[in-house]
Amino acid sequence: MIFWFTGQPGSGKTTLGKALINRLEKAYHIDGDDLRGLSSNVDYSEQGRISNIRTAQSIAMYLDNKGQNVVVSVVAPYKWLREEFKERHKVNEIYLHTTEIRGREHYFAEDYEAPTSNFLDLDTTNISVEDCIDKIVKEFM
Repeated sequence: MIFWFTGQPGSGKTTLGKALINRLEKAYHIDGDDLRGLSSNVDYSEQGRISNIRTAQSIAMYLDNKGQNVVVSVVAPYKWLREEFKERHKVNEIYLHTTEIRGREHYFAEDYEAPTSNFLDLDTTNISVEDCIDKIVKEFM
């Protein structure tokens, strides 16, 4: 099963991804920052982002096809790219957003497109990590 956390930096993707892995007990985590370090892709242009997202998608599909749970935490600003992935593979998309200032706003993707269909919407402003994970588990498991 693939859980795809998307949203602007500071919305809680990595925090909730790690918490979900703890709840699942066995899962692989693909984090955008870790992936960029592994692939040496520090290109934040549209093409650099597309390349990074496609790499995350390929790894997630591979692991899911092997029967593994996969948690992906990436900004993935392009709705068309996320929708294309959901058409090809079963993906549980979780859109995170907050109105709280968390210190990562200078990394915001100006071209971020929020999902419009087939996703779980979580405003992480005034909700605990545990309550978020409960909502995710209730929605997808």
